Amino acid sequence: MLDRSFLKAGHAPTLLASFLYFDLSFMVWVLLGPLGVAIARDFGLTPAEKGFMVAVPVLSGAILRLGAGLLVDHIGPKRTGIIGQLVVMAGLLLAWFLGVNSYDQVLALGVVLGVAGASFAVALPLASRWYPPEHQGLALGIAGAGNSGTALAALFAPGLAQAFGWQNVIGLAALPLAMAFVVYVIFAKDAPDRPPPKRLAAYMDVLKVRDAWWLMGLYSVTFGGFVGLSSSLTIYFNSEYGLPAVTAGFFTAACVFAGSFLRPVGGALADRFGGVRTLSVVYVLAALGLALTSFQPGSAWVALALVMFAMMALGAGNGAVFQLAPQRFGREIGVVTGLVGMTGGIGGFYLASSLGWAKQVTGSYQLGLLAFAGLALLALLGLNGVKARWRRTWPELAGATGALRL
Repeated sequence: MLDRSFLKAGHAPTLLASFLYFDLSFMVWVLLGPLGVAIARDFGLTPAEKGFMVAVPVLSGAILRLGAGLLVDHIGPKRTGIIGQLVVMAGLLLAWFLGVNSYDQVLALGVVLGVAGASFAVALPLASRWYPPEHQGLALGIAGAGNSGTALAALFAPGLAQAFGWQNVIGLAALPLAMAFVVYVIFAKDAPDRPPPKRLAAYMDVLKVRDAWWLMGLYSVTFGGFVGLSSSLTIYFNSEYGLPAVTAGFFTAACVFAGSFLRPVGGALADRFGGVRTLSVVYVLAALGLALTSFQPGSAWVALALVMFAMMALGAGNGAVFQLAPQRFGREIGVVTGLVGMTGGIGGFYLASSLGWAKQVTGSYQLGLLAFAGLALLALLGLNGVKARWRRTWPELAGATGALRL
């Protein structure tokens, strides 16, 4: 995948700095999920409350991505990233110093953690603007593989909570963020051809373009499924199979790593075969994996294999969507990334909260999983409905001469 032309095309230090910033920000964004077993025990939470708790940072991050995307196009991605990282580190240290003493305060912390989730709308445009259309899928796949940070939270947070208490984990999380911040400040650079800033209201003109809405809808399923499961799986494996929190965290990390590292693969496949073709396969596989998982296999290992299968499909789909986005909206990639990322987060909020609701009302997660599998099939139908128009009109709109790979 990393051929010589790719290595010469862009700016590797910025790409790697984007990945690290994104990775550790995502680690913090979903922190309440891996800590959820301990938090729920301390505050006596119901399944619905647990689901809502892990869904709040996802929704907060979704909403804040729009603002981050606007700032990226107005003041540049590097400055926007610096501001976001400082806010998150300050919020974590303040929560640790003052203590989190009620469920409402946990939810308030979740809102602050959403700023870390907004890093998506910064890291991807920062990397994207350095690379030409033929390398967008791989470049954004590498930067976007930073969503593997959710696996770091699942790997380490439950064990650290067991050793030091979950409240201290909140303070400890600021340490790796500080390291990533230093790397980001030193190595990340805005691309030289960044479009000049416009009035903030002018950026929202993309909402008048129906292709933007299609990309938003497609990503609400791929990324929504990925982040919704990432936030919920530690609680799922603990609740459904009685796994200790640390073991459930390891299971979650395996699923997240599988999905995260399929993201650049999905981008590279989209570069080669087209984003539409890649997504069409992805949605079928994701729906199949989610549907089979919903029937609650008798073995936790079988459940792990099925969830990993679904997460790999969703991860590849994330890369494929962002192979398409810059081909259609190269000049507005910051705000489009914010909008698309926002709907991805909303999809994650829906899945995480609906899983908790389904468990409380029916005693099973099946209804929530099946509903999301149905959304994947609806996305497939919608994609098949627009692909002919995209292939006909996008090259002309982008001023391309056969370089687009749809």
